[in-house]
Amino acid sequence: MATDAEEANEDRRKYEFRKVIEELKDFEGSGTQLVTIYIPEDKQISDVVAHVTQEHSEAANIKSKQTRTNVQDALTSIKDRLRYYDTFPPENGIVIFSGAVDAGGGQTDMVTRTLESPPQPVESFRYHCDSNFLTDPLEHMLADKGLFGLVVLDRREANVGWLRGKRVEPVKSASSLVPGKQRKGGQSAQRFARLRLEAIDNFYQEVAGMANDLFVPDRHELDGVLVGGPSPTKDEFLDGDYLHHELRDKVIGKFDVSYTDESGLYDLVDAAEDALADQEIMQDKSQMEEFFEKLHTGEEATYGFDATRRNLIMGSVDRLLLSEDLRSDVVVYDCPNDHEEFEVVDRRHSTPSHECSECGEEAEVQEREDVIEHLMGIAEQRGTETKFISTDFEKGEQLLDAFGGIAGILRYSTGV
Repeated sequence: MATDAEEANEDRRKYEFRKVIEELKDFEGSGTQLVTIYIPEDKQISDVVAHVTQEHSEAANIKSKQTRTNVQDALTSIKDRLRYYDTFPPENGIVIFSGAVDAGGGQTDMVTRTLESPPQPVESFRYHCDSNFLTDPLEHMLADKGLFGLVVLDRREANVGWLRGKRVEPVKSASSLVPGKQRKGGQSAQRFARLRLEAIDNFYQEVAGMANDLFVPDRHELDGVLVGGPSPTKDEFLDGDYLHHELRDKVIGKFDVSYTDESGLYDLVDAAEDALADQEIMQDKSQMEEFFEKLHTGEEATYGFDATRRNLIMGSVDRLLLSEDLRSDVVVYDCPNDHEEFEVVDRRHSTPSHECSECGEEAEVQEREDVIEHLMGIAEQRGTETKFISTDFEKGEQLLDAFGGIAGILRYSTGV
């Protein structure tokens, strides 16, 4: 099991990868001139250099002079990067992006990015040249861990879907033809009961068919199956051996839920809190519930950039809570009277002018830095644990929308 420090380091690396990927996705080339290379850890660097050299030679046949020059420049830059490595790449491989990107006004800028040791191993060597960088394989590596099949049903309807990390994904639904308990006139009670049991059995088979079709192809990656609904429906369904035998072995619990429409899938995840205790969605919920509880009592909670930063510097923050979707920079200003002030701005915006709040003098920009990296740097110096919080649930959204994506659980009350 990973230590808190190892998990924090992994979270930081994931954030850094996500930031680079977002930057790369915004780049466009005027033609097929952006080069991406995925290199697995068992691929010899000399073989990669030979491949790049061959591509450089073949690029001479490109008709457009500008595209030809840009592709060859990108390949030369990649070869230069490869010189930093010995026989093989580092653990999990390397991904290199290089190309001339549109800078506006008919101008281009050459960019080259190297990502070492991604979160999961690069599976195979891949050379890609297009008008966009190839980031899909990296995004897949960063997908939330944990894959659970979800089934909710009663005798009227059923829904099946996925829990992927923190995300609930409804996929299929069905409505039953099971008649009510009151028989129509002219039917004997025995015949009506038999027809009703047949209808229930048929519906259970239909639900199992949906679950089997959805889950069985991914059974080897499946971490478990959760089944929810009222009693005795869910018990009849599981005891009747309707599910594929490999899925039955992966059922980690059955839970009482009141609704069996799409909302029931979310209720099922909440009801299965103990079973999912080690999963990220429940860990995030637990962090935010503790934060709101302490905020409600008025003690041992902080939020917003200024207050959280001050508490971090004091060493009073036990856990720093940062929204995964926070995309801001912090600008550091210094006025002629040596007053230092900070302002959080949208990463996409230019640096605004600033008037010192203490003396009214025009302040100059001293530094502009990613706000997450700024706060995490202080947290590491003070021994504070950092937790990234998803926006895929209500309180996670509130962290971003109501508290600016920045909060903290304190070691003790500070009044700051």
